[in-house]
Amino acid sequence: MVTAGLVHYILNLLHITVHIRDVCVFLAPVFSSLTSISTFLLTKEIWNQGAGLLAACFIAIVPGYISRSVAGSFDNEGIAIFALQFTYYLWVKSVKTGSVFWTIGCCLSYFYMVSAWGGYVFIINLIPLHVFVLLLMQRYSRRVYIAYSTFYIIGLVLSMQIPFVGFQPIRTSEHMAAAGVFVLLQVYAFLQYLKDRLTKQEFQTMFFLGVSLAAGVVFLGVIYLTYTGYIAPWSGRFYSLWDTGYAKIHIPIIASVSEHQPTTWVSFFFDLHILVCTFPAGLWFCIKNINDERVFVALYAISAVYFAGVMVRLMLTLTPVVCMLSAVAFSSVFEHYLGDDMKRQSPPVEDSSDEDDRKNAGNLYDKAGKVRKHVSEQEKAEEGLGPNIKSIVTMLMLMLLMMFAVHCTWVTSNAYSSPSVVLASYNNDGSRNILDDFREAYYWLRQNTDEHARVMSWWDYGYQIAGMANRTTLVDNNTWNNSHIALVGKAMSSNETAAYEIMRSLDVDYVLIIFGGVIGYSGDDINKFLWMVRIAEGEHPRDIRESDYFTPQGEFRVDKAGSPTLLNCLMYKMSYYRFGEMQLDFRTPPGFDRTRNAEIGNKDITLKHLEEAFTSEHWLVRIYKVKKLENRDRVEHQLRGTDTKQKYTSRKTSKRKRGHIKNKLSLKKGKKVSKKSL
Repeated sequence: MVTAGLVHYILNLLHITVHIRDVCVFLAPVFSSLTSISTFLLTKEIWNQGAGLLAACFIAIVPGYISRSVAGSFDNEGIAIFALQFTYYLWVKSVKTGSVFWTIGCCLSYFYMVSAWGGYVFIINLIPLHVFVLLLMQRYSRRVYIAYSTFYIIGLVLSMQIPFVGFQPIRTSEHMAAAGVFVLLQVYAFLQYLKDRLTKQEFQTMFFLGVSLAAGVVFLGVIYLTYTGYIAPWSGRFYSLWDTGYAKIHIPIIASVSEHQPTTWVSFFFDLHILVCTFPAGLWFCIKNINDERVFVALYAISAVYFAGVMVRLMLTLTPVVCMLSAVAFSSVFEHYLGDDMKRQSPPVEDSSDEDDRKNAGNLYDKAGKVRKHVSEQEKAEEGLGPNIKSIVTMLMLMLLMMFAVHCTWVTSNAYSSPSVVLASYNNDGSRNILDDFREAYYWLRQNTDEHARVMSWWDYGYQIAGMANRTTLVDNNTWNNSHIALVGKAMSSNETAAYEIMRSLDVDYVLIIFGGVIGYSGDDINKFLWMVRIAEGEHPRDIRESDYFTPQGEFRVDKAGSPTLLNCLMYKMSYYRFGEMQLDFRTPPGFDRTRNAEIGNKDITLKHLEEAFTSEHWLVRIYKVKKLENRDRVEHQLRGTDTKQKYTSRKTSKRKRGHIKNKLSLKKGKKVSKKSL
C-alpha cells in the first residue's frame, strides 16, 4: 500500500493524472517486469548473459509467478518477489566484489523486503546458510567477511525500524541462525588473523578449539535464552514447515488454507511445465563448475524445492530459481550445439625441394597420399553428421520452448486471468458460460438488507462481503482471531437449536454459505466443513468432536450412510434445504450431489429458526435470514415473571428450612413443639 501511494504521489508531482485504483491494478505487472530485470542480472552474475536473457524470458511468462503478477493482483507477493530477487542479486554482487557499496544496496533492498512480506525470513536464513557452507568448504575470504558483517549489522538495524517486526530479529528463534553465523564468522576471521603469527601445529589446534568452542557457546546460549523466555520459540507457521502434521493437529486454521497444503506433482507441472525437467540439469552444471555464487544458488534451489514440496504457497519462492537454473541448462546446450566449433584444418603438406628424396620415397608418398585421401573422406563424413545432430538438438530445444510458451499462455488465460468472484464453464461446443453468482448474491445483500445487518459466513468470504456487499461480517480473512472463527465453526457444526443460541448471542441477521452440489463446484462449504469442525474442536473440545461426523468405518459421507450428527448439523441443512426436490437430469435421482457424486441422505429438511432469503441462479450462494423472537417484550416479561416466581419460591423454601432448624434445636433442649410446626 505504501508503494502504491508513493507511485501515485510521484506521478501527480510529475503532473501525470492517474487514479489510485489504476495504480493498484497495474502495480503487480510493473513490478513483474522489474523482477524479470533482476532475474536477468542475478543469472548473469552466476553464469553468463545468454542464460540471464533466457531466465528473464522464463520468469516473464511462467505460471508459477504470473499467478501473483497479473493485473489486479494487489497483494504483498506482487512486489515481494522483486525485492527477493534483487536482494539476492546484490548479495551475490557483494560476495564477488567485497564492496561495502553493493552490501549497503543489499541492506536497503532487504529493508524493502522486510516491509513488504513476512517471507523475508527466507532471506535472513539463506544468506547465513551460504556463509556457513562457505566456511565449511574453506572458501573464507575478506570479501565474504566484509559482505556478511556489513549486511547483518545494517540489515538488523533497518529491519527493526518496521513496526510490525520491531525486536523480533533479536527475540525470535527464526533469526538466531543469522546471529550465530555472525559470531562464528568473527571467531573464524580472528583465527585467520592469528594464522601468520603461529606455527602450523599451534594454529590447527587453536583453530579447531576456537571454532568448536564458539559454535558450542552460541548453541548453548540460544537454548538457554529460549528456555528462560528471552528468545521466543519457533512459531506454528515455521514448525509446520519442518513437521508437516504439526499444523493439522495444533493450528488447524493454518492447515485449513488451501495454499498451505502439500504440493502435488500436478501442481509442479501446472506451474512450471518443462522447467521441472531442465531445472536439475542446470543445478548439475552449477555444481560441476562451483564457485562462491554458485554455492548460493545451489543452496537456494535445494531449500526452495523442499519448502515448495511442503506448502503450495511456497511454489512462489521456487519459481525464480527454477527459471534461473533452467536457463543455465538451455544456455549450455545452445552454446554447445550452436557455438562456433573449432575449424578442422587439414595439416599442411611439407614441400620438399629435393626431388631425389621424393623419388626415393615415391612409394611411401603414394601410400601416404591414399591415407590422406581416406582421412579427408572420414572428416567430410563427420562434418556432414555434425550439422545434422546440431539441427536435431536445436529443433528439439526450440520445440520444448514453444510448448512451454503455449502452456504458459493457456494456463494464464484459463486459470489466472479471471477474477476470483467470477467462474467460467465450457460447453461441449466450446462456448463459455459465465457464472456470476457471487456478485449476484453480494448485490442482493447490498440492496435488500439493512445497512447495519450482520452476516455470518466462513472466513473465506469475509473480505468479499465487506467490500462488495458493504455489510458487517463476524469473521474475515484476517485469521488472527482463532477463537472467534472457532465459534462460527461451532455454530455451523452444531444442530439448529444450539446454533441459533450462538447466532442470537452474536446478534446475527443473515447466514451466507457456498453450495456447489448443483454445478459441481468443489470449493464449497461442505468440502471445507471438516476444517470448521477441527477449528471448533480446538476451542470447544467438549461440544464438538471430529469423530462424530464420520461413519463407523471412518468415512465422511453425505448420503444415507452418513453420520447422524452430520445429517442434522446446521451446515448440512442450509446446504441441502429444498435440494432433495431437485432432479438435475434424467440419469440421476432427485437430490443428487454432483460434487460428492452421491444422493443426499436427508431430503426432508425443515428449518425452525432460519428462513431462506436468497438463492443464486446456480445455487452457488445461499443466504438465510435468522428469525427474530415472535414477541420479544412479552417473552422478556415472562422471563422476568419466572425469575420473580423463582425468587419467591426460593425465599419461601428458605423460610421453611429455618423453621425446621429451629424446631430441631427446641427438641434437643427438651422444649415442647406443636404438631403443626413440625
